[in-house]
Parts: sequence; C-alpha cells; structure tokens
Amino acid sequence: MRLPGRGGAARRGATKRGGAPPRVPAPPAWIRWLPAIYVAAILALEPITPVQWPVSFLLIALPVIAAYAHGPASVAAITVFAVVFEGVLAGTPCCADRSVGYLWERHYVASYVSTALVGVLGTVLAAHRTRRERTLATVRSVAETAQRVLLRPVPHLLGRVSIETLYLSAAAEARIGGDLYEAVSTAHGVRLVIGDVRGKGLLAVETAAAMLAAFREAAYDEPDLPAVARRLERSMSRRAGQLPSSEERFITTVLAEIPADEPVVRIVNCGHPPPLLICRGRVSELDPSDPSPPLNLGVLLGGDYHVDVRPFRVGSQLLLYTDGVTETRDRTGAFYPLIQRVRDWTALPPQELLNRLHQDLLAYSDAGLDDDIAVLIAYQLPDEEQGGDGRADPG
Repeated sequence: MRLPGRGGAARRGATKRGGAPPRVPAPPAWIRWLPAIYVAAILALEPITPVQWPVSFLLIALPVIAAYAHGPASVAAITVFAVVFEGVLAGTPCCADRSVGYLWERHYVASYVSTALVGVLGTVLAAHRTRRERTLATVRSVAETAQRVLLRPVPHLLGRVSIETLYLSAAAEARIGGDLYEAVSTAHGVRLVIGDVRGKGLLAVETAAAMLAAFREAAYDEPDLPAVARRLERSMSRRAGQLPSSEERFITTVLAEIPADEPVVRIVNCGHPPPLLICRGRVSELDPSDPSPPLNLGVLLGGDYHVDVRPFRVGSQLLLYTDGVTETRDRTGAFYPLIQRVRDWTALPPQELLNRLHQDLLAYSDAGLDDDIAVLIAYQLPDEEQGGDGRADPG
C-alpha cells in the first residue's frame, strides 16, 4: 500500500460517505470479455472441423469461464445462452451443415444436461466469489481507515520544511503494518520520527500506535531530543509490561529536529538505519557517532541518548527510511542499493524522488515486497518558498 501525495495522505474513497458499502474493484477488461472471446473462438473452429467433430461441446465450459468475472444472474443467463447455442450448432443446417435430427441425438442431449449442471455450479461459484469480494473490500476499507488513524496525514509544510512521505505494506490486502513516521512543528523546531516495530501483526500495529501517541505528546513538551527519547522509552517500557512475557517488543527509531534559527539537523539514532542527507548533488549517510539503544532496550543496554548535529542548509533533503527499503531483494537475493539509486536522483524534488523510489522498489522486487516500507523526506525550503507554519493538520 502506498500513502502518497502531499504529506502522505491516504487514498480516499474506498469507503463512501453515508454508510454506503465499499466499492468492489472491477475485474480486468479481458476477463470480463473472456466468455465472448471463447464463443468467438468456437465459432471460428466450427466451419473448419468435420461434421462428426462438433466443437459445440466446448460450450460446456462457458458458465465456469463467466463465473470468473460476472455475477450469478449473468452466469445463469449465459448458461441458458450456452444450451440454446449448443442446439443451434447441433441441428441447424444453415449454420452447421447438420440435419435437424441431430438436435435430439443422445450425445447432444447429454451436452445440454452437462452444460446446465455446470451452469448451476458456475452460478454458485459466482455468488460465492461476489460475497468474498464484498467481504474483502470491507476488510480493506476498515484497514485503510485504521492506517489513516495510525499514520494520519502529515502536514505538507511545517515552517521552512517541506515534508513528503511514502508507505508501502508488504501485506497488500491488510494495508497496515508496524512501520511508523510523524512530523510536528514545535517551539523547538520541526521534529520528526521514523520507526520500525520488531515483529508483525496486530501487536506490532498496537505498539506503533502507542509509540506515535507518545511522540505526539513528548515532541511538544520536552526541551531536547534525548528527553523525547527517554519519554518514549518509558512509554514503550510500560507498554511492553502489558504484553505476555514471550512477546518481546522494541522499536528501532530515528528522531530528528530541524530548528528554525539554525542551518542544522539534530539526530538521535536508536538502532535504526542511518538517514541520508542529499545536499548539492551529493548523498551522505549520517551514521551515528555514538549509537543509542532501540526503544524498550535502554534499561537492558544502558547508556544515554546521544545527539549528532549535522549541517542542513537551504535546498538540503533529509531522507529517513525503515529497513524494509534496504532489505528489499531482487530475484538473485541481492539487497536494494539505496544510496547508489538516490545518487542518480539528487536533482529531483522530494515528491518526484519518492515516486521514483516507489516505482524502483516495486520493479526491483518484481512487486514482491517482503517487509513494510516507510520513507519520509524533509526538505529545507528557501525563504521565498516558505508558506506558513503548517501546524494545522490538513483534512
């Protein structure tokens, strides 16, 4: 799943307003037209086959073919058409060069009965398929709503910082995972977080939601990033204490702060892949000088949270990502070369860069992502492009 566009806003419209049921996606056009194509192929074969080799028996499969894309009423109508058309091909001299006597020959009667029985089966299958599709559409709609609550739209503009986001879920039908990101404008500057919850499933989603809720409070209250990290550590420790002992949970995280009055970015890296800094056509990997422990492991590993300060000038881009990006594999098992790819895209604006990254990841993995992917880009705007503080969430 991708949450694209301005500030990572999720796609709307899966669930219509007013309680209307979610729309079931239409099947591809070639599947919808497959019954007609099948009948056309039979008509093309009929004139070139001997009389004793009637291809009308192939119409027995028509109801099942129709069940792939059409509803039960359509399949029933197509079954009636198939039986009638079998009779036309069996005993109409003008069309098949056979006498009318063939019409009730026992082999043809068996074909009519078989087609009718297959039609009943096809109608049942079509009804079952449509029910499953409606159920799946409802589940996807609920999952999309939950994803929008968990990863609510990030403001596109926070002061002099433009924000763009990308989210791809490995579980395409669930469309929800344990990766997270957030950006808020505070009195201390724009504060960012990106993280990856260990594990999968509902517990990972719940942990990510708790993490985001804690960050949205701490980012405004705490005076510096180490204080934010300590608060998140306490929150995650309380959360872990509510889980079964077998469910060990920790979160790798990067916290970043872009002050309004200094051309720098402050970073606390808690066991997470290092961000990339794109500046003047160059790409730098911002490895931590003193790595901090992942959240909920601080008590076990000891130590405090160390801040790295890096230059962040006008026109610079800070790319934060989860390990689902760099651990994406191609058919040979090779990992995705993120830095090499980004070096070719340094001239692109943030949204185009994310679009290119999105397409390249899908192509590299042959659309077979094994892990959730979250990416956030912060771009330092020139003064003339500044458009407000962006504190209010859109929509």
